[in-house]
Amino acid sequence: MHAVIRTYSGEGAKELFDLLEQRKSDVESLMRSVKGFVGYSLIRTGEGGVSVTVCQDEAGTNESVQRAKDWIGQNASNIGASAPKVAEGPAILQLH
Repeated sequence: MHAVIRTYSGEGAKELFDLLEQRKSDVESLMRSVKGFVGYSLIRTGEGGVSVTVCQDEAGTNESVQRAKDWIGQNASNIGASAPKVAEGPAILQLH
């Protein structure tokens, strides 16, 4: 398993998460179609939000990052949110 965490903060981050919440079904369809998809969460924070994606391998998380970037470019470029801080690595324990 491999995980990627994208942290959105600063200008436009709260507005971006408002849009993501409004378009949950679009985001769900997008992420579920990633090859090797295991799980996805959007978490609202005081400064914006965090997304956590878990896939079977790094290729899946790389694809999820690209899809997120493309979706934001197509649907939220007017918001002007800063690029997220990205952390990724092997998932050593996953509980449901």
